[in-house]
Amino acid sequence: MKKIRTVIVEDDLKISELHKRFTEKVEGFEVIGIANSLPNGEEMVDVLEPELVLLDLFFPEGNGMQLLKKMREKGKSVDVILITAAKEVGSLQEALRGGAFDYLVKPVIFDRFKASLEKFRTYRTELMKNSVLEQQMIDRLIHPASEAPDEGGLPKGIDPITLRKICAVFEEEGADGYSAEDVGRKINASRNTARRYLEYLLASGFLYADIDYGTVGRPERIFRRMTI
Repeated sequence: MKKIRTVIVEDDLKISELHKRFTEKVEGFEVIGIANSLPNGEEMVDVLEPELVLLDLFFPEGNGMQLLKKMREKGKSVDVILITAAKEVGSLQEALRGGAFDYLVKPVIFDRFKASLEKFRTYRTELMKNSVLEQQMIDRLIHPASEAPDEGGLPKGIDPITLRKICAVFEEEGADGYSAEDVGRKINASRNTARRYLEYLLASGFLYADIDYGTVGRPERIFRRMTI
């Protein structure tokens, strides 16, 4: 399988190396360049012609949106995933209007990072396989988390009724993040049973995982619905 050529544009040297390692842990991707400034990033995109750019927003010399806009103005056939500490609604809106494929908030949890790249890999693979797309395929590509995983061909140990119950927990109005213990309590099942289903939903892209460090005790893994 041809790997997706990826460039990382990030001014923090340690974070850029971390994102390189994250990327190379996901099947189907290769990092062909790391730029630690916007001018260097623009040059790498022009010369190396990557298929994906992992782009920070904040640089000493400007904003990463400047690079995104330049790539669009030049008609570059490249997609962008923004990875930034910016949590403002305006930053997200600007990124989406600029055509960003996804928006990750630092510090990035690997599970969420991996889910984003896998979603992008599926998106590219389907586009390359099909010259004409039906509405159902378009909906799957644009809204990959809009439906729960298909119950056909479930792996051993995953019961469709229990799976539907757990999916319903994350579809409740006002639902946020839940631990395995929270989910088990909601569906009247053990923590271990809930975790097995949550891990399956994580692998399928329906959920992503985060870490809640809390104020006391050990950090806890929190599962949230994938919405982008």
